[in-house]
Amino acid sequence: MDYGYLGRSGLKVSELCLGAMTFGRESDEQTSHAMLDAFTAAGGNFIDSADAYTYPTGSSEEILGRWLERQQRDDFVIATKVRWRTGPGPNDAGLSRKHLLRAIEDSLRRLRTDYVDLYQVHGWDAGTPFEEILTTLDGLVRSGKVRYLGVSNWAAWQLQKAVDLGNARGLETFASLQPLYNLLDREIEWELVPVCLREGLGIIPWSPLRGGWLSGKYRREMSGPPEVSRIKEAERQGWQETWANYANERTWRVLDELFAIAAELGKQPAQVALNWLIQRPVVACPIIGARDLDQLEVNLGAAGWRLGSEEIARLDKASERPLPYPYPSLDDPERRR
Repeated sequence: MDYGYLGRSGLKVSELCLGAMTFGRESDEQTSHAMLDAFTAAGGNFIDSADAYTYPTGSSEEILGRWLERQQRDDFVIATKVRWRTGPGPNDAGLSRKHLLRAIEDSLRRLRTDYVDLYQVHGWDAGTPFEEILTTLDGLVRSGKVRYLGVSNWAAWQLQKAVDLGNARGLETFASLQPLYNLLDREIEWELVPVCLREGLGIIPWSPLRGGWLSGKYRREMSGPPEVSRIKEAERQGWQETWANYANERTWRVLDELFAIAAELGKQPAQVALNWLIQRPVVACPIIGARDLDQLEVNLGAAGWRLGSEEIARLDKASERPLPYPYPSLDDPERRR
């Protein structure tokens, strides 16, 4: 597996990141540890969790921590996140100084480590001022409990303001952004990608296969999702990747091209979709999630090779959508001469 820098930082991460959201939920501890072993045997060094995964028990971090305890800690880049509710109290959620300072201690205890390599803000908190968030995070870096900072699920204006404020105040700023990004969801290219390019943040896409839509399971002749599937569960849980939201001509056009390229290259559709993402500008590594070793092995097959420029252009064209106002008017052809 290849390695690259996380944005403008000096931290090197594997071209795939293993997501731990399934740990303790779809995957028991034995399966989770087997997947961790397989991922690291393939060269992976970057593992992502969150304090809210498997709330209220925090078992995702705990399962990862029990595995990490048996490893050489410094060989791995361990990421976790903070923002969402982890208890019943009024201060058991959000990005207040009180919650951040408590949350990092709880995550360190569950992970059985004395530092986190990447500590990520998991979402926006309109109730806490930027200054309180940034100064608290800066203090965690200075204390040695956190090595690098990241953000997830913020709008471009929020990210830009945070970066500008951090630079003006001399505070540790964000090294990465973790957004929704895949062949079917490319909206971050409108504003968030330009901010990351300009400010030197690496992008760590979540849901790179959009809940299975890009895994090879779905074809245009289908009338609905299988009863036991992430897409069917999305309908029950109210998640965004439902059949109603994605069963449209644009999705089938993307999948037609994805299947065609996979067949030409002798690859799985999921591997092609992941490899397209690996090669996007400013992407550090997609987060792969798996329920079992079979799913993980397929995803690991996305590493160690590269799509050609022709295949990338075909996927770009199939997945493009007309830009809404004002984006078409923002392009300056004079700057392209």
